[in-house]
Amino acid sequence: MERTGPPARMTGLLAAFSAALLAAGGLAATAPSAAAADADLARNGTFEAGLTGWNCTAGSGVAVSTPVHGGTSALKATPAGSDNAKCSQTVTVKPGSTYTLSAWVQGSYVYLGAEDTGTTDVSTWTQSAGAWQKLTTTFKTGASTTSVKVYTHGWYGTPAYYADDLTLVGPGGDPVVLPAAPAGLRAGTPTSSSVPLSWTAATGATGYNVYRGGTKVLSVTGTSATVTGLTASTAYSFQVTATNEAGESAKSAAVPATTTAGGGSGGGGDLPAHALVGYLHSSFANGSGYTRMSDVPDSWDVIDLAFGEPTSVTSGDIRFSLCPVAECPNVESVAEFKAAIKAKQAAGKKVLISIGGQNGQVQLATTAARDTFVSSVSKIIDEYGLDGLDIDFEGHSLSLNTGDTDFRSPTTPVVVNLISAVKSLKAKYGEKFVLTMAPETFFVQLGYQYYGSGPWGGQDPRAGAYLPVIHALRDDLTLLHVQDYNSGSIMGLDNQYHSMGGADFHIAMTDMLLTGFPVAGDQTKIFPGLRPEQVAIGLPASTQAGNGHTSPAEVTKALNCLTKKSDCGSYATHGTWSGLRGLMTWSVNWDRFNNWEFSKNFDAYFGG
Repeated sequence: MERTGPPARMTGLLAAFSAALLAAGGLAATAPSAAAADADLARNGTFEAGLTGWNCTAGSGVAVSTPVHGGTSALKATPAGSDNAKCSQTVTVKPGSTYTLSAWVQGSYVYLGAEDTGTTDVSTWTQSAGAWQKLTTTFKTGASTTSVKVYTHGWYGTPAYYADDLTLVGPGGDPVVLPAAPAGLRAGTPTSSSVPLSWTAATGATGYNVYRGGTKVLSVTGTSATVTGLTASTAYSFQVTATNEAGESAKSAAVPATTTAGGGSGGGGDLPAHALVGYLHSSFANGSGYTRMSDVPDSWDVIDLAFGEPTSVTSGDIRFSLCPVAECPNVESVAEFKAAIKAKQAAGKKVLISIGGQNGQVQLATTAARDTFVSSVSKIIDEYGLDGLDIDFEGHSLSLNTGDTDFRSPTTPVVVNLISAVKSLKAKYGEKFVLTMAPETFFVQLGYQYYGSGPWGGQDPRAGAYLPVIHALRDDLTLLHVQDYNSGSIMGLDNQYHSMGGADFHIAMTDMLLTGFPVAGDQTKIFPGLRPEQVAIGLPASTQAGNGHTSPAEVTKALNCLTKKSDCGSYATHGTWSGLRGLMTWSVNWDRFNNWEFSKNFDAYFGG
């Protein structure tokens, strides 16, 4: 953990001296050979080579040409939200040796420190440096310490800081040897969209890069990885390299693998190329009024029944019933409702039960709750003859336990049990089972900056909490339609914050889902992008439906940018996705209240 107190006391640097030549009576004696001079071990501490050798959290750092302390370049790093703009590098050192760490800094609340020293980690700081100020601290390495991490960082909510001419002076450690190429690369059993890989550990490696067809697609620390987002019935070739401080090894021998048929459509293979998804207020009324299933226009391809809710937060026992007559005077009978569902399905529409919503908190904290969830949801699906399930867990339904830091291997029970429950439902109903999800941006795209409570605690444990669910179920997932509304500003892949209500927000948020992103800024933990046919954009149908309503003209701009790379504005997308599945809205009822403005715009754009 980083220190936040005043600077550590400076100690003098031990100097090495050569003994003078002694002469007596014409005889000369020589002193022992001089010790090797201490060296500056920091790599690119002048930042003349940009950020080479440095890792800055959440993309917070950049090399700038002004202001500089020396040379032509310096570091500029900008704290944002709960990120303190920490820039660090790992340096090879000798055990039991003394080192002096220095840097010139400018700005408010700038810190300089070293960690993993094997003794007492140190830091020093300045509260306000309007001009360049030198920070210095010293430390001694432990008896078995061969590397330390040196860093700078700012403070939360403060402006950018600058650093330059950073040095770490002391005995150089043994040179790090470049690892050999990993051996034993093998492919496991492929699915229609993924291939699992494993290999033998390479001596001296601290990480591995995975290549598909010569292009790096993953960076991991272990000796296995799963490459996702692949195309069905397609042959691929994979290689792996080993990495450490010295660099990257040669590529391993290539192994082939061919994905299975089916495309991993998650039951959405018979959806139209561009689909319109809408929630139907079936169990309650609000200001939009009740809409009968038989009155839903043909524009809607997927109809989510809102909502199935639990008997208690932790029971896992989900119940669904039609809106009471006292609340919805025009509600149809159960028999009429079921008949209307069959008619929609006969016309090629999908009807799903949506679990959760704003008031339906669901926490599957135990295996008993998991099993009850499976049985109770199955009962609803069977009773109404539904096509599948929509997961709309909001509020405090999903959060990550402290220490659960890798979305690829979650340990939090509410997350693990939800994944297991959905897989059980998928296995029960087969390939035609439709699975959709409607998380809020807080649970998905915010994961680019923050994941769970963070490495030091203190963050909201719900941040990014949907990512392990989406990732584990990506081969079963028909559609992900994140709610691009009722959201705070979210940082996009351009490291800029984007706000609701215009095309820019939907472009940036959707680009993240299709491109993929490092979770919490960790380049070894990349959330792979989804296939475009698995993604729809979630929007409110009217100004009354939710914060962040987007006009039809702005919706059209967003679709143009994502599918045609036109009308993109200031955000540069990482691809062009003509196969983007479509749009989701809250809700059918609110669209009817607004004279069907949303669905009419969708039909006009896609020729419905």
